[in-house]
Amino acid sequence: MRGYARRHPIASLETVGGQCILGLRTIAYLFQDLFTLKFPVAEFVRQSAFMASASAMPTVFVAIPIGMTLSIQFALLAAQVGATSLAGAASGLAVIRQGAPMVAALLMAAAAGSAVCADLGSRKIRDEIDAMEVMGLSVIRRLVVPRLAAAVVVSVALTGIICFVGFFSGYVFNAFMQEGTPGTFVDTFASFATVPDFILTMIKAVVFGAIVAIVACQKGLSTKGGPAGVANSVNATVVASIILLMLVNVGFTQLYVTLFPRTGF
Repeated sequence: MRGYARRHPIASLETVGGQCILGLRTIAYLFQDLFTLKFPVAEFVRQSAFMASASAMPTVFVAIPIGMTLSIQFALLAAQVGATSLAGAASGLAVIRQGAPMVAALLMAAAAGSAVCADLGSRKIRDEIDAMEVMGLSVIRRLVVPRLAAAVVVSVALTGIICFVGFFSGYVFNAFMQEGTPGTFVDTFASFATVPDFILTMIKAVVFGAIVAIVACQKGLSTKGGPAGVANSVNATVVASIILLMLVNVGFTQLYVTLFPRTGF
């Protein structure tokens, strides 16, 4: 039992604690470097370009079927209750409130997060991280801070792309495949969608991008055991990121519904 507790619950608490400490230190260094003009802009640009190239096209191709699927489901449900005119509002709000930030975060975790973890894990097993620390260089400032900033920026951009592509694909499918009325689809969406909905989505995108970056960096910097350890760290990064993203999304949604209840149009 002592061995099980040390390998699982205690190890889980240590991992979460390490991620919280790394996140706080990274955010503090980020603002400090921005104000002192020491932010590694070149590394930030390289990481942003890499994450965007790895996640942009998969995001677009995933957003299209998601918008169509939501349009199909909500159109069927609206037809059953005799409210076919509300299909646009339902599918559009579903894409903006839940679909866009979650799809962007999941693809970031699967594509960018795994790549970041593999990069840092490879450096760790080659003793590059230890060499940087011996030379007096801050690993967090040189490696983690630009990746966190890049993940946040790319996550926000991908979320905006998914909002547009998901809504547009649902609109096209509803208008041409389900014989819906284009004007009604747009009008009902405009009646129900509000600015706070989009603001919440952007806040989610920022938080989700930061979560993916912190989890990936923490797993990569704690890699041990050679090449097999890198593979294990990458697998743990994807799994842990997805679970944490789901839990945080539930918290955000419940908090938003509680603080900003909808009472009418």
